[in-house]
Amino acid sequence: MNTVSKNKLPVILIFGPTAVGKTDLLFRLFRGKTEIINADSMQVYKGMDVGTAKPSPGLLKALPHHLINIVSPSEQFDVGNFVNHANKLVPEILGRGKVPVISGGTAFYFKHFLYGLPKVPKSDPAIREKWGELCKQEGISSLYRKLKRVDPSSAERIKPEDEYRVQRALEVWDQTGTPLSSFPIPDTLRDDIDPLIIGLDRERGELYKRIDLRVEIMFRQGLLSEFRDLLKQGYDEDSPGLQAIGYREIFLFQRNGCLRLKDIKELIARNTRRYAKRQITFFRKIPEVRWFHPDDEKLPMMFEEFINKYRENQPPASLVAQGGKKQ
Repeated sequence: MNTVSKNKLPVILIFGPTAVGKTDLLFRLFRGKTEIINADSMQVYKGMDVGTAKPSPGLLKALPHHLINIVSPSEQFDVGNFVNHANKLVPEILGRGKVPVISGGTAFYFKHFLYGLPKVPKSDPAIREKWGELCKQEGISSLYRKLKRVDPSSAERIKPEDEYRVQRALEVWDQTGTPLSSFPIPDTLRDDIDPLIIGLDRERGELYKRIDLRVEIMFRQGLLSEFRDLLKQGYDEDSPGLQAIGYREIFLFQRNGCLRLKDIKELIARNTRRYAKRQITFFRKIPEVRWFHPDDEKLPMMFEEFINKYRENQPPASLVAQGGKKQ
């Protein structure tokens, strides 16, 4: 069992593929004891409630969540933003006498919170603007082909349609003359936190049925109306938020001039299942993870022991204020 050191900040991390049941677990086990730090890259966006399966207003009232509805769909929110926010929130939550729980499905967020960010140089606005203009003129496919030539390792792990990450990799290469992939990701767990790392999973057929049901529920709850509202507000296919699964498929059918509801649902469900498979693959590579079915009867006791251990060995206020660092 993971114990809480007096010199480290306790934090619970709960991750798993989309539709595995993270939200239900949080509501069932953590009310009144914790505050949640959202680690879903699309739930940060305002106005994208149905398509990102955000927790209901009632759940958010009963169990405080952070990093939900904090940026416009036109803004980019990346792993660096997440880690910086989470690093501030963890000691703040502890200072209120609660245990921070980081929960979501964006694998990069968890890995970089646990191990740190690579020492990549800060973005140069002029270089960023240059590649943004090239993307508009030549298209993302042209930029991706260039990335494959100058940084094949980065191209291999970046999706061809991911404009932000393709451009960022080219910016780093342009700015430094060095491929982004040459900046190593730290491989040692940071020493200022004491994490309990829980992975949630289900049998694959069960998970896929839940994904199909979730897509059906999204449409019943008004996904198409939400999509139209976002367009009326001026957001479009190039907006970072609207590149999420559940929105980009609707754009695809719009371009093709055919909007058969059945086909859109099937494509969203298929892409979500594929995404879930990638999530599981990535999460399995993170060490020190304990894997459970969300309904496993061991989980309530494990969380209770961890929270009680924290309360017995609560870090002094001065340590919390410094984010777990010794003087």
